[in-house]
Amino acid sequence: MKESKVKNPWTLLDSSVHYDNNWIRLREDKVLNPAGKPGIYGVVMVKSVAVGVVPLDSDDNIYLVGQYRYPLNQYSWEIPEGGCPIGEDVLDAAKRELREETGIIAAKYTQLMDLHTSNCITDEKAIVFIAEDFQKVGEIEQEETEELQLKKVHFSKAFEMVMKGEITDAISVAAILKLHHLRQKK
Repeated sequence: MKESKVKNPWTLLDSSVHYDNNWIRLREDKVLNPAGKPGIYGVVMVKSVAVGVVPLDSDDNIYLVGQYRYPLNQYSWEIPEGGCPIGEDVLDAAKRELREETGIIAAKYTQLMDLHTSNCITDEKAIVFIAEDFQKVGEIEQEETEELQLKKVHFSKAFEMVMKGEITDAISVAAILKLHHLRQKK
């Protein structure tokens, strides 16, 4: 279905950056909202593209990465994910993240989806791939901000974890649900 051009109902009056680091920039815009009333809108601009990979082996298993997520103050099981600096090829970044977080190198990659992670407050875009025909060639290469665990689960178990709320990371949930749906259509 082709989208028609929709006129932006917001009017930007002024914009200023309130915070800026290596990963994000926080912008506050003074606006007229769609009703014509003045207001402010905060936007988190992400300085990379999020990449995710669902490593799916020939026995229908996937690999999940576990780590403590500081903003949530809780542990999270996720597909391998990371950031792709603007200008870097997203597939190259996905391959790097898969190798670093799992030790896996895959021969086949298929793009599964594009998504916006939280489009009401951020411009972050994510691209997710399926990795197949792979081998585990090394150990996890953790960054100093990571303490990762790796878990191999059958795809049906990963789907069950999503449905039970045991996997809550938006990129992981979307990727597992989409892959489940595509597999049901076959």
